Amino acid sequence: MGNGVESGVDDEQRVNLGVLLFVPYRYTEDRMFRALQEAGFDDWTLAQCRVFQRVAPEGSRLTDLADQAQMTKQSAGVIVDQLERLGYVRRVPDPSDGRARLIVIEERGRRAVVVAAAALDEILAEWKAYLGTRNFTLLHQILDQLREITDPYAR
Repeated sequence: MGNGVESGVDDEQRVNLGVLLFVPYRYTEDRMFRALQEAGFDDWTLAQCRVFQRVAPEGSRLTDLADQAQMTKQSAGVIVDQLERLGYVRRVPDPSDGRARLIVIEERGRRAVVVAAAALDEILAEWKAYLGTRNFTLLHQILDQLREITDPYAR
């Protein structure tokens, strides 16, 4: 345990690092979801968005989406069915395996991606202005480095 000399805060007074990582994620997710709703994408739930955001640009198999979303294949299938009915995704044959199907993003989904990306750009610009370019870049580099040992889906 450190003595808090560098930060001027005792270890007992520090907020848990897991919480410090989670709070900005939740804030970002909430802002992006709100931006989507305000842009007319108000027919889906946050749970559906969480699965949708994992669909790869080239398409994803249901088993991969379920694994990444940490849910059963059946639960992911229900959500993908809902997203398909809403026009955000569709299932197509997987060219690499005729027995499998890929979930791909439809035009409505691509429009939602543009809105979400713009909201994220706005959030990141605010954080960069608040932290300063140097600290913002350092934060990004550190989190990217940490991802190497924490994200089984990092490419």
